[in-house]
Amino acid sequence: MLFIFDWDGTISDSTGRIIDCVQRAAADSGLEPLADDAIKDIIGLGLKEALERLYPGAGEERRQLLTSSYARHFVAADQTPSPFYPGVRATLEQLLRDGHQLAVATGKSRRGLDRILANTQLQDFFHGSRCADETASKPHPQMLCELLDEFDVDPAAAVMVGDTEYDMEMARQLDMPRIAVSYGAHHIDRLRGYDPVLCVDYFEEILAWVDN
Repeated sequence: MLFIFDWDGTISDSTGRIIDCVQRAAADSGLEPLADDAIKDIIGLGLKEALERLYPGAGEERRQLLTSSYARHFVAADQTPSPFYPGVRATLEQLLRDGHQLAVATGKSRRGLDRILANTQLQDFFHGSRCADETASKPHPQMLCELLDEFDVDPAAAVMVGDTEYDMEMARQLDMPRIAVSYGAHHIDRLRGYDPVLCVDYFEEILAWVDN
């Protein structure tokens, strides 16, 4: 089976870091910093789409300043990688041993994903990936379509694992099975509305579903 994972809020405990960097960037750009929950709501989107949703009234010049400031803060913070959620590395290792293929579908940029994979030494764990700056942002299913084409598998032979409505929605559009994690950016009650095949509180619970 092809397992496709979101990154922030699913594999990496980076939600707090994203919130902090958005708030710092807003202050740098002369914009009012928003509440944590408002920022959590856009985690998973591409950066451009996320900032447009957070600050729809900001002009293009102000959003460019916001974008560059966020990137500067996040790259600086990312020199120390955000920790993985408990059980992530062991679960990925077990899935690989069992012969499954692993991929990432993320709102991160290609540069950002490559940096964090290198810093965490996970380059060899994933057989493929798609980022928001090289295809359509979630919840558009294009990144999943591209991964399915790359691995030559049908949606029924893959599963999307994520923590946001955007992950669930793009998989639902393809009738792809989806697993919702309860510990990320969006409350699990929001994810249940997308009929996931499994809701997990701990990453390693994925293995029990595979064995069924």
